[in-house]
Amino acid sequence: MVQASAEDLDRRRTQHDKDGVAGIVALAPGSSDAEDVSLSIPKGPLETALVAFTDQAKVKLVYATELTERLTTKGVEGAFQPLDALSRILDGTGLTFRAVGPSTITLVNPRYVQLSGQPANAVALDELHVAGQGGSTTSGQPPQTGTVGQPPVPYVGGQVATGARVGALGNRSILKTPFNVTGYTEKLISDQQARSVADVIQNNPSVRNDAPPYSERDSYFIRGFSVTNLDTAFDGLFYLANPRRSFTEGLERVEVLLGPTALLSGGTGRAGGTINLVPKRAFDEPLTRVTTTYYSAAQIGTHLDFGRRFGTFKEWGVRFNGAYRNGDTPLDKNAIEVGVAALGLDYRGDRFRASVDLNHSTQNVTAPTSLFNAVAPTIAVPRAPNNRRNTASPFEFNDSSYNMAAGRVEYDVLPETTLYAAGGLSRYNEDFLTSTYRVTSSTGTAQNTLAVQPLELEGFSGEVGLRSKFQTGFLGHQFTVSAVEAVNKNYSRGFRALTLPVFTTNIYNPINLPFSSVATTTLPRSTNQPLFSELYASSVAIADTLSLAEDRFMLTLGGRFQDIDLNSYVTLPGATQGNRASTYSESRFSPAIALVVRPFENLAFYGNYIESLDAAPSAPVAAVNANEVFAPYVTRQKEVGAKYDFGTVSVTAALFQIEQPSAFTDPGTRRFSVSGLQRNRGIELNVFGEPFAGVRLLGGVTFMDAKLVSTVGGTFNGNAAPGVPDTAFNLYGEYDLPPWLAPGLTVTGRAIYTSSMFYNQANTQSVPDWTRFDAGLRYTFEGPTGKPVVLRAIVENLLDDSYWASAARGFLAVGAPRTFILSASVDF
Repeated sequence: MVQASAEDLDRRRTQHDKDGVAGIVALAPGSSDAEDVSLSIPKGPLETALVAFTDQAKVKLVYATELTERLTTKGVEGAFQPLDALSRILDGTGLTFRAVGPSTITLVNPRYVQLSGQPANAVALDELHVAGQGGSTTSGQPPQTGTVGQPPVPYVGGQVATGARVGALGNRSILKTPFNVTGYTEKLISDQQARSVADVIQNNPSVRNDAPPYSERDSYFIRGFSVTNLDTAFDGLFYLANPRRSFTEGLERVEVLLGPTALLSGGTGRAGGTINLVPKRAFDEPLTRVTTTYYSAAQIGTHLDFGRRFGTFKEWGVRFNGAYRNGDTPLDKNAIEVGVAALGLDYRGDRFRASVDLNHSTQNVTAPTSLFNAVAPTIAVPRAPNNRRNTASPFEFNDSSYNMAAGRVEYDVLPETTLYAAGGLSRYNEDFLTSTYRVTSSTGTAQNTLAVQPLELEGFSGEVGLRSKFQTGFLGHQFTVSAVEAVNKNYSRGFRALTLPVFTTNIYNPINLPFSSVATTTLPRSTNQPLFSELYASSVAIADTLSLAEDRFMLTLGGRFQDIDLNSYVTLPGATQGNRASTYSESRFSPAIALVVRPFENLAFYGNYIESLDAAPSAPVAAVNANEVFAPYVTRQKEVGAKYDFGTVSVTAALFQIEQPSAFTDPGTRRFSVSGLQRNRGIELNVFGEPFAGVRLLGGVTFMDAKLVSTVGGTFNGNAAPGVPDTAFNLYGEYDLPPWLAPGLTVTGRAIYTSSMFYNQANTQSVPDWTRFDAGLRYTFEGPTGKPVVLRAIVENLLDDSYWASAARGFLAVGAPRTFILSASVDF
C-alpha cells in the first residue's frame, strides 16, 4: 500500500451511506502494517470493544452512525496485526471491512448492500498509516492541516457532524473544541426539506430567525445578537455567500459557531456567532439523484444532484447541483421563483489538493413581506394578524441575482505541515419596490410606505496560511498562522425623493394600491448605482494549541490583529454625490485563550475568553437616519462548558456572558443608533444522537438574561434587551417504525418554543410567547433500478397558529402559516 497521513485519511472520507455509515482505520506512526500489537479485549458490547481496541492498538477508528448498536463481540486476546485483530473483533457481528481498489478500504454495512445492491461508500487511503492516538465517534481527531475534501463524518444518527471547522484552527472534533459548535449535515437538510439556511438553523435553540419567511432575506439573532446573512462565511471565507438568502441545494454542511470569533474568522464577525457553509464534493461512488418537491400553496420544484470522480485513484471530482422552483406560497398575493446552480470541482493528490466552486442563484419575489415593520411607542403591540394576510400590494416585487466564484489550494510541505491559500469574489444585484408599515392603533391601523432602494453588493475575500502539528518534548503543538483580506462594497443610494404614495392600511384587512399609483414612476435599477460604502477588513491571526497526555489537556493561546476601514459616500439625489460622507479606521489586537480538559476520553470541560471587532450595522432604510454608517466596536465573551459522549448520544452544556455596544431603532423617533452597552448571559443545554435504536433526537434549550447595561442618559439601564426571549426550546425527533410493522417508514416531529419578549427599550411593549409544531413521515424503499427511493411529507406549523415570530431590532415579523411539503427523491 502507498502511504498517506492521518489527515489524508480523514480528508478522503467519502459520503456516508443511507444509514450515515462511513469508516476509516488508520494505523499508528512509526509502525508498519506487519507489526503485532498486544491486545486484551473481553467479549461484550461491540462499542465497548472498539473503544478498547483504539486505546490498546493505538489505532484511530472512526465510525459515524449506528453500526454497532445492539451488537456484541467475542473479543480478542494476544498479539495480532491491527487489521487482523479488527477482523476478529468484527467476527459474527455482520460487519466487515474490505479493499475495493489499490488504495481504498471500506467498512461495509451489509444492510445497505442488501437494500441498494451496491457496496457501502468507500474511504480512499493511499496507505494505512499509524495515527498514534485512539478515538471513537466524537473523540477521534478530524483533520488539522487540510480542509479540502469531505468534512468530519456524521455522528450517530447522521444529523450532526463529529466535528466542524473552527475558523483558522481548522477542523476539530466536538470534544476537542473549546467552543459551542454544531455542524448540521446534508442528511438532516434533506430529511427536513430545508429550502434555505434559515430552515436548517431552526434546530439550534440559541438561534432565532428575525426576518419574515416570505421576504427576500434571511436574518438571525444568535445568542441574542443580530447576525445577518451578509455575515455568513462560505467555505471559511467572508463576503462570498449570498448576502440575502443562502439556498441549501449545494451545501454539504451548515456549521454554527456560537459567540464572537475574532481569532477564528477573517471577516469582521458578529457578536452572537458565525455561520459557515460547507460546499458539496463528489464522493467515490457515482451519484445521480433527482428530487421533485411540492410546497403549498402551489410551488413545484426540481433538484438534480450529480457527482462523479475520475482518474486512476479517483483524484478528480465533479459535483453539480441545479434546482428550480416557482409558484404561489401560502401567503396571499405572494409568489417566489428560485433558480440555483452550484458546481464544485476538486483534485486530491498525495500532497496537493485544490477545489473550485461556482455558484449562481436568482430569486424573484412577488408581493414580498418586509422586515422593517414597526409599532408606534404609544400603543401596546397588537395581536399578530392572520398568517395568510399580506399587507403588500400585488405589484410590489423583489428581484435578485447572485454570482460567486471561490477557490482553495493546499500543499503538504511535511506530513504534518500544510500551506494553504483561498480566495473568491461575489456580486449580488437587487431591484425592488416594497412597502413597510408602522402600526399606529391597537385596532391594526397602519401607515404603509413604499420604498425603492436598488443595490449592488460586491465581495472579495482572500486568505493564506500555514497549519502545523509537531512535538517539543512532552508538549504537543497545533500551530496556525493566517492572513486575511476581506472587502465588501455597497453600491446604492436612498430614493426618498421619489414620488411614491404613503397610504393608510390595516394589518388585519390590508388595502391594495392600484398599479396605476406607481405605473408612471421610472424605477432606478441596481446596475447603475454609485458607491455608497466600502469596508476593508485586513487581519493576521496566530494561535498555538498546546496539548499534554494524548490531548487530555489542550490550551489554545492566540489572537488576531485586525484593521477595519469603513468609508461612506454622498449618494442622495440633489447632493454633491461622490464626496466622502464619513470615514473610520481602527486597528486592534483581539486576544483569545481557550482550554479543554478531558479527564476521560468521552468527557470534556472547556472555557474560553474571546473578542471580536465588529463593523457596526448601518441604519436601515426605515430609520430616519437611513444608511448612516457607524464605527466598529469591540465585543467580549467569557464562556465555560462541558460535553459528554455516551457513544450513541451526546449532551453539551454552556454558560456564557457577552458584552457588546448596542444598536437599536427607537420606535418613537425611528432613529437608529449605537447608543449603549448590552450584556447577555445565558445557559445552553443541547442533545444529539440516537439514544435508542431507531430513535434520533436533536435540540436543546437556551435560557437567556439579556440586559441593557448602559443606555443614553441611563433611562433604560437594567431593562431587558428588546427582541431577546428569556427561554428558547427546540426539539426534533425521528422514530423508525419496527420492520414487522412498517419497514422503511420513519415518523418525524419538531417543537419550537420562544418565550415572550419585549419590543422596546422601555419594556412597556411586548409580544407573547409562541409554540410551533411540525410533523412528518419518511418512507425509504428499493426502486426499480435497485437503488433507494425516499418519499418525504412534512407539515410545518401543524396547528396553523398566527404569532409574532420575532420582535428583534425594533421590527416585527409574522410566522409562516401551515405549510405542506411533499417530495420524492430517486437515485439513478
